[in-house]
Amino acid sequence: MLTPRQKVPALTVETLSSGTFDLTASTAEFATLVVFYRGLHCPICATYLKELGRLLPQLKERGVEAIAISSDTEDRAQQMAEKVGHEDLRFGYDLPLNVAKDWGLYISTGRGKTSIGIEEPELFSEPGVFLIKSDGSLYFASVQTMPFVRPHFQEMLGALDFVKKNDYPARGEYTGAV
Repeated sequence: MLTPRQKVPALTVETLSSGTFDLTASTAEFATLVVFYRGLHCPICATYLKELGRLLPQLKERGVEAIAISSDTEDRAQQMAEKVGHEDLRFGYDLPLNVAKDWGLYISTGRGKTSIGIEEPELFSEPGVFLIKSDGSLYFASVQTMPFVRPHFQEMLGALDFVKKNDYPARGEYTGAV
């Protein structure tokens, strides 16, 4: 389990349009928003990433850079990027599933074609949203076992304003006995 205020695991993936993404080389002023999505087969992911793409300028105003990452192949990631339609949204692909597990993501087995007629991969990671401070420490995490009920990026904007204004610390950092 990842712990807020502690360094996150290494994360390096190829992207569709900006070479290799390496989280340790992020130049985000405040934080990097890492959005792990299920893959091309997931219609909820496409809708979710469209919201993220629409809000990229507002995130950037708050010093937050974003990337969407899946274990999909480059071809499937390209199809998702075209479906989402926001050229400024970076898409990472070929996320190794052992790295997904290091990040605490759940792994699912493919069950054939989805409601939109696209075959699920044999194995893929379920969604997760992570806000990583510029020092490489975890600030916020939300991990799902299903494609449903994810954090809303619009709400995140207001939370970021509060966090920055009040220098609000990452919470959930306690790891001692209870």
